[in-house]
Amino acid sequence: MNDSLDKDPWNALRRFTKARIALGRAGNSLPTAPLLAFDLAHAQARDAVHHPLDAQALHEALRAQGFESIDVHSAAPDREHYLRRPDLGRRLSDESRQALAQRQTSGDANDVVFVIGDGLSAFAASKQATPLLLAVRPKLSDWNIGPVIVARQARVALGDEIGELLNAKIVVMLIGERPGLSSPDSLGIYITYAPKTGCSDAQRNCISNVRPEGLDYPLAAHKLHYLLTQARKLGLTGVGLKDDSDALLESVSTTPALDSEPPAPDAKKATP
Repeated sequence: MNDSLDKDPWNALRRFTKARIALGRAGNSLPTAPLLAFDLAHAQARDAVHHPLDAQALHEALRAQGFESIDVHSAAPDREHYLRRPDLGRRLSDESRQALAQRQTSGDANDVVFVIGDGLSAFAASKQATPLLLAVRPKLSDWNIGPVIVARQARVALGDEIGELLNAKIVVMLIGERPGLSSPDSLGIYITYAPKTGCSDAQRNCISNVRPEGLDYPLAAHKLHYLLTQARKLGLTGVGLKDDSDALLESVSTTPALDSEPPAPDAKKATP
């Protein structure tokens, strides 16, 4: 019976996708192995939603790489409130608001502030955020980067209040996305120019599915740098800012040498 599964013509396509194809059949149901794999994926997705963010470990990882980091918490006191009351995850707790307000300066503004939020997958925030920051930091050498904010029980709009309090020209929220059955650790990036409480989603740009199996760190950093540069140039984000970064991919590879020069022209071809 196993031979019949191996001969399924769909099997050849499985190496191209994580989608559940060519699973086989046992009577009117699935074979045991793919059924158990589905149950495991479902359990991992549920765990991703409920698993708490290890903020201390994330702060240590960031500081080990030379980032200043600050811990904040939304107005949602725990995960149950966070899931039942999305509005609480969009604003800071009183204690966190006061702590950030004390850091606000009337002088130079931060060009960009990065916020790492647990969102709906603390796994994503823990695994993907620091490598992404390391990938994009060399591209922002002429930017005044504020402290990295680690936010627990966070929704996307929490970054607006944080950016406003820290006098940031742009806020970038790195947040765990809603987990899927093949991606419990996918990170989303939300970029907002002139952040302030009350910004709408139409005022943001989004980059999604950041993880090694999806949009890898070099390409995500390339897109993020492009959007940040254009946002600063145009003075806006959202529906008025289009992601045309793919037009530059001819000179961009997924290797570390993202900014390498194009090869010299072939001498034979250059001869008239």
